[in-house]
Amino acid sequence: MGFECEIASPNASDGNEERFRLVCVLGRCRFSLLPAPAAAILLGLGSAASAQAIPWTSGEFASPWNAQKIFEPSSLPDRTDPDNPEEIPPEDMPVKKRQQPGYEPIGIRSGSWMFNPSLTAGTFYDSNVFASNTTQRSDIAAVIEPTLRAHSLWGRHGLDLKLDAQSTVYNQNSSLDQTNASLKGNGWIDITKDTMLLGSFQIAHLNEGVGSLNSPSNAISPTPYNLMSGDVTLRKEFNRLTTSVGFRSDSYDFGSTRAQDSSVINQDARDGQIYSLHSRIDYAISSTLGWFGGVEGNQRDIRGTPGHTLDSQGYRALSGITIGLSNLITGEFGAGYVQQRFDDPSIGMIEGPSYRARLTWRPTRLLDVHFNAEQLVTQTSDTSATGVLANAVQLGMDYELRRNVILSLAGGYENDRFFGQFRKDHVLTSDTRVKYLVNRFGAVSAYYRYTKRDSDVPVFSFDKHLVGMNVTAQF
Repeated sequence: MGFECEIASPNASDGNEERFRLVCVLGRCRFSLLPAPAAAILLGLGSAASAQAIPWTSGEFASPWNAQKIFEPSSLPDRTDPDNPEEIPPEDMPVKKRQQPGYEPIGIRSGSWMFNPSLTAGTFYDSNVFASNTTQRSDIAAVIEPTLRAHSLWGRHGLDLKLDAQSTVYNQNSSLDQTNASLKGNGWIDITKDTMLLGSFQIAHLNEGVGSLNSPSNAISPTPYNLMSGDVTLRKEFNRLTTSVGFRSDSYDFGSTRAQDSSVINQDARDGQIYSLHSRIDYAISSTLGWFGGVEGNQRDIRGTPGHTLDSQGYRALSGITIGLSNLITGEFGAGYVQQRFDDPSIGMIEGPSYRARLTWRPTRLLDVHFNAEQLVTQTSDTSATGVLANAVQLGMDYELRRNVILSLAGGYENDRFFGQFRKDHVLTSDTRVKYLVNRFGAVSAYYRYTKRDSDVPVFSFDKHLVGMNVTAQF
């Protein structure tokens, strides 16, 4: 059928994820990994303003508890359709993912492997570094991020690895300094022509920024945590029907942060594992219309605070349609039911109708307009254990001013309803970014982001402005 979807590799919190593309035509699928080094030039290396439970579609501001990707198409390999090996012209690819001739990275080939190193350096200004409504302090910071991507060039099967680190140093508030490091990868085994075993993993040391949904309200430093995650999925095609079933595991080990009075805030309550069993079915009704159904069951074993465990069990089921009107409109609309039963009786059970919508409209080859709406259930641990029902709407656009200049605008609204405490939050965000590709070896980017959270509990309310610039060298 004629539709396309995009997903990100496991870590959605660093804004540097690999993009995958699935194109299905009348039940036949072509898989291609969009070339990433130029497209993945960082536009937002500023402090992680993870104010939302539901991240931006780019994943740049996702918080660790919300890596729920079971309703996205499975991570797909870097292979072409044997019946149509021609590459997709740049003008037929999404604006932000295009690699125009003369701007693609060269890479270093060694045998059957290709290596793509890059180095990004930047600076940004944050108007409210502690995300506070009482103690507002501004500061500037420097960021440096080396990255090395290695992917196989085998005829069958494949492996794609990415190693990166990111260090952020503040000028006046050294308590906010942080260093992230991550190794992640995607692999696939072609069992038969229409059967594949897909796998992904991530091993990382990361930091959750001050002002995020899970960060303590009086914290003055990021919350470090170690993450180990993995997913194994079996995918099978039956002409017009495509099925997949898989298992995912995420393990979190949180460190401690510091409060304004210099006391230590222990975050061990957030340690734990999340196990998910997921399955999805897609059926191509015609060249422009398809049906899908997906279900995920999860077991969350989270320590919680004394007397307030965050352990829970639940599921989410969605069914809906996918549409693809040539290269003009692509999208997916699903509705279903969500239920999460928390062992803590003060939280109880969160359940009700659920939904997810993704739509991309391309009125011209120079403009992509994106609309997204979603609901999910997650949990936080601050001074007490709570569950959160989050609803978000996001609207954005990407415009190609020139072959090497991309302008991106986005805005969003989110409503967070808390269970286990009397609290409801409203989050407004806006994001403006410009990327200039100098040549195939370098790029310059600038961004402005505004975040405003209004909460029934005033201590959690804040607003902040983030302005920054980055320079990237790649090969």
